[in-house]
Amino acid sequence: QIENMTTEESKLEDAAPPTPKEEESKVESDNDEEEEEDATGAGEEGAQTKKKKKKRKKKKKKSGAAAAAATGGGTPSLKPHGRFLGKEYFTDYYLTYGQTNPPTIPVSELFEGKGKEYPVGEITPHPLESNTYRESSAEKRAHDRLQEDIYSKVRQAAEVHRQVRSYAQSFIKPGIKLTDMCQMLENKNRELIQEDGLNRGIGFPTGCSLNHVAAHYTPNTGDDTVLQYDDVMKIDFGSQIDGRIIDSAWTVSFNPRYDPLLEAVKEATETGIKTAGIDVRLCDVGEAIQEVMESYEVELDGKTYPVQCIRNLNGHSIGPYQIHAGKSVPIVKGGDTTKMEEDEMYAIETFGTTGRGYIVEDLECSHYMKNFHAPHVPLRLPRSKKLLAHINKTFGTLAFCRRWLEREDGGSTAVNGTKGKQDKYMGALKNLCDVGIIQPYPPLVDVKGSYTAQYEHTIMLRPTCKEIVSRGQDY
Repeated sequence: QIENMTTEESKLEDAAPPTPKEEESKVESDNDEEEEEDATGAGEEGAQTKKKKKKRKKKKKKSGAAAAAATGGGTPSLKPHGRFLGKEYFTDYYLTYGQTNPPTIPVSELFEGKGKEYPVGEITPHPLESNTYRESSAEKRAHDRLQEDIYSKVRQAAEVHRQVRSYAQSFIKPGIKLTDMCQMLENKNRELIQEDGLNRGIGFPTGCSLNHVAAHYTPNTGDDTVLQYDDVMKIDFGSQIDGRIIDSAWTVSFNPRYDPLLEAVKEATETGIKTAGIDVRLCDVGEAIQEVMESYEVELDGKTYPVQCIRNLNGHSIGPYQIHAGKSVPIVKGGDTTKMEEDEMYAIETFGTTGRGYIVEDLECSHYMKNFHAPHVPLRLPRSKKLLAHINKTFGTLAFCRRWLEREDGGSTAVNGTKGKQDKYMGALKNLCDVGIIQPYPPLVDVKGSYTAQYEHTIMLRPTCKEIVSRGQDY
């Protein structure tokens, strides 16, 4: 009987080699001096049963979700936690491109690596009768083709933005710590864009402004703020390749009572995008936005509030390595009569509020940016010189935050490795702000107790058409 069992065992061993733990248990049972034969038989039977179970487990196939997570690809099925995102939208939409869930394959490998072109944004014609010739003009088409290289970089950055925000929408829910949320989002941004210093990486810090805070808030080290069910949070982050920045934002809410506020701002942003185009006056865009925004009202705790535009916040033109390139797109009537021009990029963003419709700077500052036209100022403090050298090589004229300076890589692994962390830098940072080299951007707040919302897209005014490059299935 023992010989037969040994023969069967050897066959099973050929089919499925035992794990180290199983070998160890077998050795222990074989060396048992008190009941050698009984223990051997029991050990062999136990090992046989284990091996049969192990064999059955091996036959078990992975579920579709697990297989997709391991190899990439699959059918999108996960819905976001937040409200007012597309009805047909899934946070794992990127599985259709062969991406894993959560996304781990750099976007360039999904497209360039497979000989595919990056997804083109939503194409719409320019408004005004004077622009109708552009779609069929051979000259404008030739001009368009000359810039395909730039368009490709912008579209790559836009696809990174879409995948990162979809990943973020899968885990942003009440109870998450804002610091953890920002770190997860920013690390995924670095991973998917293959961060490489100033060549490609994050466009600016992740804004996660809550309720009456409209913009420019990200948690500093030690900030333990937690997202609540009744919060209204604006998530505004960017990605950049060769200085071509994608700037796009949406509002996260979980309570349906804020839906009219979100709808007002979303519709106002869509109106701004629709109105914008070559030769359109900036003030006309602002007037169209205000008309839509202020046609809404929201009821909170039995009181009705009209939704107002935050009149001193604007959209803006975007240049290479310059998030605010000089032109402002107002969101109320009566602004600048300057016209939009061919080949410009704009961030069309609108802010609505239940408060007074005017923001001021308040709270602890977290956002900073080197002045694009910074003068040469002789610095006396060695710490200031050291910090400025770090900012120049790591961020250039892109925005940064204090949290990044305190990372082991000082904001960029590609540039600094693990030796970029800045210590005792606040005095030096204040000195650089005082002399005008660095510009601080404190949080912008409306009256306490009010709620603000934001939606934003980046558009390219191409010679033949208008391309909404950051458009996704979510918003």
